[in-house]
Amino acid sequence: MAPIYIMLVDDHQIVRDGIKSLLNGYKGIEVIAEASGENELYRNLKKRIPSILLLDISMPGKSGIEIAKELHYEYPCIGIIFLSMYINEEFILNALKSGAKAYLPKDTTKAELIRAIEAVHHGKEFFPPQISEIILQSYMNRVKREEQDDNQEKKELTRRETEILTNFAEGLTNQEIADKLFISIRTVECHKTNIMHKLGFKTTVDLVRYAIKHKLVNI
Repeated sequence: MAPIYIMLVDDHQIVRDGIKSLLNGYKGIEVIAEASGENELYRNLKKRIPSILLLDISMPGKSGIEIAKELHYEYPCIGIIFLSMYINEEFILNALKSGAKAYLPKDTTKAELIRAIEAVHHGKEFFPPQISEIILQSYMNRVKREEQDDNQEKKELTRRETEILTNFAEGLTNQEIADKLFISIRTVECHKTNIMHKLGFKTTVDLVRYAIKHKLVNI
């Protein structure tokens, strides 16, 4: 079985040396190149394509996130693993969006690093417990926000408000709605103002979108 070829990208030589010392001698993994930044990385890629790229986020010039996005597009066969000192939601989620398959803190153990390399090499993702917890919490927060948004939109309109909203979304003017429902134009305007306030909307476009989403009008 061919070894897993690794390329290291970090602007600190001491970090690259440390990673190499962890991986050297491990059967099935071979560090074939290293780079301190974007230019050196691309020069290396012209010579040889690695199986796995171990990439730092914070570097001079383009960040690791930007580089990962480019590589994910140009070299989709390369598995990208971030090794970073930044353990927070923003960096982790941006790393995932860039196409990375694993995210590890820089104080990770040798065993964990090797597990991540092997997992990504076999097309899987790998996140240690502390990273998985952040990803899960981010997902749960998003679900809660969506539920809150849905609840906001589901605030009940009265029958008259629904009637006026439907007519408005169908393109009728305030005067046309007033004539159709046998009410004053002032009453129509007051209802529309109440609807906007109740649903938390700021523009009439929001009202139309709401009507379409809730199937009050046919499109």
